[in-house]
This record gives sequence, structure tokens and C-alpha cells, in this order.
Amino acid sequence: MKFLDPDDPFFGKMWVRVLTVALPLGWAIVEFAVLQDPLWGMLFLAAAAYAGWQLFFKRKSD
Repeated sequence: MKFLDPDDPFFGKMWVRVLTVALPLGWAIVEFAVLQDPLWGMLFLAAAAYAGWQLFFKRKSD
């Protein structure tokens, strides 16, 4: 079992993949800009980057 399986049927729809990347990316912006906490901002930015890589570049074609 992978941490984030890009070939799982749950990620079959494009809007689910986009939302999975956009939510941690948005929260990273909140952490940097509003809460002024770079540690959590970097962690959420890394989570968004990992999700983006897995869901858009490593995913097998439909």
C-alpha cells in the first residue's frame, strides 16, 4: 500500500486530483501569509508538491 496511490479509482476524476493538490497548497499560503509560520508552510507546500507529482506526473494514463 502506497502513501498516495495515484491509480486508485478515487482519483479518477480530474477535480478530485486538483482539489487534493489545491487544498494543501492553499493552506501553505495561509501559513506563510496570515499565520507567519514558515515551518508548517513548508510542510504543506511539500505535501502539495508530492501530491501534484504523484497525481499528475506519475499517474498512468486513463
